[in-house]
Amino acid sequence: MELAKSMMRDGALEGMVVVITGGGTGLGRGMAEQCLRLGARVVITSRKQEALAKAAQEMTIGGGEVMTQVCDVREPEQVEALRDAVIDRFGQCDALINNAAGNFISPTERLSSKAFKTVIDIVLMGTVNCTLTFGKDWIKKGEKDKSILNIVTTYAYTGSGYVVPSACAKAGVLAMTRSLAAEWGKYGIRSNAVAPGPFPTKGAWSRLLPGELMEKFDMAKKVPLGRVGRHQELSDLVTYLISPYSGFVNGEVVTIDGGEWLKGAGQFNLLDQLEPGMWDAIEQLIRGTKGS
Repeated sequence: MELAKSMMRDGALEGMVVVITGGGTGLGRGMAEQCLRLGARVVITSRKQEALAKAAQEMTIGGGEVMTQVCDVREPEQVEALRDAVIDRFGQCDALINNAAGNFISPTERLSSKAFKTVIDIVLMGTVNCTLTFGKDWIKKGEKDKSILNIVTTYAYTGSGYVVPSACAKAGVLAMTRSLAAEWGKYGIRSNAVAPGPFPTKGAWSRLLPGELMEKFDMAKKVPLGRVGRHQELSDLVTYLISPYSGFVNGEVVTIDGGEWLKGAGQFNLLDQLEPGMWDAIEQLIRGTKGS
């Protein structure tokens, strides 16, 4: 069933200023567009001004206010400049969505320390830099009702081969999410996370699964619901978690993957690949071993 409109009411984020790292493309852009539709003023960041300018122009055709800021989240000074620019323009920031990421597939024995560092610096340290920069400012000013939302993955808690640097980094982000929920709740700062399953995007997926790999490893086949996620489904969840309607949700990690990780976790779940007629033969074999 295709969704005709968002589950969130119009104006649900009215008056809010939302900063989204990696907000110029892919899932980040989808989140930014949803925040804009719901009445928020939106700040999108990435390392490429061209992508940001194009996204902002297209996003504001229907109205709304989008600010762009080139920012490499690996560099604390650039993150501080982002915060200052947001405050100078809007006078506030109400929600931070840590979405910027980097990843690639590779057997771990082929990786160097530099390859690990590349991913960890973006995913973990980038999230740390943004969280500390905005969080410290909120605490210093005594501002409450603020929200940090981190985009993680299901393999942050299950682990996964061939993306080990990303798994390590996302696991760190997950631990920080839960830890700060306990520590910073007293300041009126909520910390939550979303763990998406397969939500295809042109750029990220083509880099992870180049060429024929995309067809060979059909992610929809791993999902019990038999499909990949729709961007609006993810955006609805994200906007709910940063909205006042989730004001008592703190330290939560919400999985949205159609049951993918549960299916992968079950020892015998791969048996769904058997043809229906084979089960009769298997049942006879099982019956034949009972008396042995």
